[in-house]
Amino acid sequence: MTPVHQVGFTDVLLLGGGIWLVTKIVRHVLNRTAQGTKLNGPPRASWFFGVSRLISQSDDSAVLYEEWAAKYGPVFQVPIAFGGRRIILSDPKAVNHFYSMERSVYIKSQLGRTVIANLFGRGLLWAEGESHKRQRKALTPAFSNAAIRRLTSVFYDSAYKLKGNWDAAIDNTSDGALIDVEHWMNLVALDSIGIAGFSHDFRTLDGEYSAVAEAFDSLSFEGMSFLSNLVFVLGLQFPFLAQLPTARNRIMGNLRRTISGIADGLLEKTRREKRTHVSDETADRSVIGLLLKAEDDDAELHMNDDEVMAQNVLLLAGYETTSISLTWALIELAKAPEKQTKLREELIAFGATDPTWDQLVSSLPYLDGVVLEILRLHPPVDATTREAMVDDVVPIGEPITTASGDVVNSIAVTKGAMVTVSIRGMNRSEVFWGPDAKAFRPERWLTLSDDPLRAKEIQGHRHLITFLDGPRTCLGKAFALAEFKAALSVLVRNFTFEFPGGPETEIGKHRGIIPRPKVVGQPAANVPMTVRRVD
Repeated sequence: MTPVHQVGFTDVLLLGGGIWLVTKIVRHVLNRTAQGTKLNGPPRASWFFGVSRLISQSDDSAVLYEEWAAKYGPVFQVPIAFGGRRIILSDPKAVNHFYSMERSVYIKSQLGRTVIANLFGRGLLWAEGESHKRQRKALTPAFSNAAIRRLTSVFYDSAYKLKGNWDAAIDNTSDGALIDVEHWMNLVALDSIGIAGFSHDFRTLDGEYSAVAEAFDSLSFEGMSFLSNLVFVLGLQFPFLAQLPTARNRIMGNLRRTISGIADGLLEKTRREKRTHVSDETADRSVIGLLLKAEDDDAELHMNDDEVMAQNVLLLAGYETTSISLTWALIELAKAPEKQTKLREELIAFGATDPTWDQLVSSLPYLDGVVLEILRLHPPVDATTREAMVDDVVPIGEPITTASGDVVNSIAVTKGAMVTVSIRGMNRSEVFWGPDAKAFRPERWLTLSDDPLRAKEIQGHRHLITFLDGPRTCLGKAFALAEFKAALSVLVRNFTFEFPGGPETEIGKHRGIIPRPKVVGQPAANVPMTVRRVD
């Protein structure tokens, strides 16, 4: 297979940079005339790339951010392509301020919103300001504790369907089956989100083809021709290019037709239920079903058909983050057999019945620790980058020394400045999590309240910023946690997992919009493990 990602990085960056340079040069020049507080930071490796290529090609960009924070302070700047710069925040007080102002001051850049609109539609992920506030308010009831409590059985149903497939594979072997767990985590997550999200069973666990899975797989730069990658990158800024007959465009068109059909069916089903006055007990309780019903109670929450379709695509994007997290959980447990055993013992001791949603939340502390540790070490999204829409003053908890030698406890951020929070960097920082910050140690969550760790200064969910924070904190975090815990509990209680090459098996990344784990040397995002039934 041609290593497209090696050939494509510089080309993709050049293309993206060229688009940016042509369409944003005036604003860029204006922004450079008012830089705000002059900050220290790493030197520019080149005018063209800054340190962007260094960050992108690094095995772990979080290590770079941590090293720079140690050298330049918890708030610093990095040079990026075309002579620009970006402010990096790793001070808890500054980060808390940043997220609290995300709806009004720090928003996605216009280019970023264009990319999101062309990929996922004008849904919650795209929306800003009043549009975001309205869409979020409309979706909130569908992600309430009561709603998720009703959906937990869906997550278990998919997990047990997966168990049936693996049992059949193991029955055909003498000593466990060699299974690509990455592939199966994709299927279980997609089937779960289809039913729970919008009452559609993709039946991928039954072996049916899914245009959705193929489309999200195509968002990787690996395995596609250079022409497909070229047109894809340009098409994010110039949508008419999405009509060209490349392989990826064909796949994405199939995705849009599939989702449109699902959305139309769901809208018709909901309208039919309204006409026939279906009881609450038998009515559609999916996320989108509840969203549509909420319009009856509050006309201001009405979404047009395009917005409903965009929420469907957004939910599907969520399936990928869940499947990645489940894969990382099995990887870390296979690398630490004693922790895998400890988790299994807790699950078996719980009893023969599956935990309810409330019990998943509060009655299985080691399962909770494993899940949180995976989200800490392997956040699906590495960083948050936003553009300042107005001038702002960002408070800092730990004073820094500026480039001019002044010691300050706040910085001035000017309109147009780009600001980044390294989620992965803060989640894995020894400053906040101690000397073993990069180790997989679920036990830390059992004693966190008593440990004198600076992580407790971070206001995100359980002191993590994996789900962001503030008015744009991930609305579906409780949904994602319930799905994650339900699936993982079924798998670990019933199967053991190990790498054929042993716990030291090297794990790399398959690069795409969201990086996926892979066993080094495997084609694509493959994670083969020996899976055995628990006696």
